Amino acid sequence: MSRAVPRSLAARLLDDYDRSLDRAGFCGARLAERLETISRIGLTENGGSNRPGFSEAERQAKDLACDWMRVAGMSVTQDAAGNRFGRLAGRDENLPAVMCGSHVDSVPDGGHFDGVLGVVLAIEAVEMWSAAGVTPLRPYEVAIFSDEEGSRFNLGLLGSGAMVGRHTQDELERLRDQDGRTFSSVVDAAGLPVPNFPQAQRDMSSIDSYVEVHIEQGRVLEREGLGLGVVSGICGLVGLEISVRGVAGHAGATPMPHRQDALVSASRMVVAINTLPGQFSATAVATVGQLNVLPNGANVIPGEVRFSVDIRDVAAGPLAALAERIVATTVQIAKADQVELSWSQVFSVPPTPVDPALVAVQEAAMAELGLPPFALPSGAGHDAMLIGAHAPMAMFFVRSRDGVSHNPREYSSLNDCAQAAHALSRTLTSLVNDPASPDEKQRRLHNV
Repeated sequence: MSRAVPRSLAARLLDDYDRSLDRAGFCGARLAERLETISRIGLTENGGSNRPGFSEAERQAKDLACDWMRVAGMSVTQDAAGNRFGRLAGRDENLPAVMCGSHVDSVPDGGHFDGVLGVVLAIEAVEMWSAAGVTPLRPYEVAIFSDEEGSRFNLGLLGSGAMVGRHTQDELERLRDQDGRTFSSVVDAAGLPVPNFPQAQRDMSSIDSYVEVHIEQGRVLEREGLGLGVVSGICGLVGLEISVRGVAGHAGATPMPHRQDALVSASRMVVAINTLPGQFSATAVATVGQLNVLPNGANVIPGEVRFSVDIRDVAAGPLAALAERIVATTVQIAKADQVELSWSQVFSVPPTPVDPALVAVQEAAMAELGLPPFALPSGAGHDAMLIGAHAPMAMFFVRSRDGVSHNPREYSSLNDCAQAAHALSRTLTSLVNDPASPDEKQRRLHNV
């Protein structure tokens, strides 16, 4: 069966492209062709992407991007977690490097821009410098992180997590994918044994700053009529697993007043949870995304329901308060319904602030291009979230058509991608040619 897209992604991108954006070494056709070439790897019957973490498809996409980095004059390395790095030497190799990048893995039947755009634009910056004859003062690195999405093992940010020393060997060895395969067996087959993963941890003092471009995956920029925005912060996440236990019984033989229906109580909890975020913050959200009913029989009163709660906000205080209120609310409902309840917190990641000195550089770059430096928060997690806990971090968001992401219909116009390339190049040029330390940059910002 042919898996060809009805019209090539490159052709669609170039249809309405403004050729005047081909300046300062940027080439829209090159960017469009590279996005399409990667899109062919793991192409699904629906025209989407299927490149799970640590799969052959993810490896092929990494290999392709590494070929582009070598052609651009970068040296390429791989660490023990399969992360790839392209390095462009600076005039002073003793200075910490500026890093930029993202990932090339995808969710099942996902889109062609999530992660990939950030990698390709990070490489495009080098192409633009080459055309302008620029040799940076600092070394510059393009990062391609392994398994950002986490769709295979239900634990994302594995590559960037390995780089910052986030995951233990025991934690990794407990992971299983949807087919029951252990993480160890999967990465062993990829030539990346788990016992070696700690070797991927990096001395973060070797990184001066990290900048990532990503599609927005929402509709804020579209509603504002803007193609590009500056991320104001990355949300924190709290994950809960809640179990409601009632009494299973015969659907016909148990009178309504005598039931302890776990699903009815869980449903009340789900509805209540949906009303709570706005009471704590305008940016807070809470989602019940998984719900399992036991014994799950058409003629059996549900005896137990297990469900997840995904809680996010860019502010730490409201995030913690909302999580606490959600637990208290479910306890209250369980008590009123005379069912048992247990809960556990399965993960907690604090909000990650962006670096104000880097944001000032981003805003200056956008002002030079005549673009309004619109700020918006990130409700999704990114590799930048983990790196930002150890080094100054900033992000650009590119408009997503109709806010669609993790879907074959995911799309960002080439004009928006080109504007992002120009803003990123100007930002990175300022960073790689600035000899100041991060502390000096902060002092400079506060003295202005």
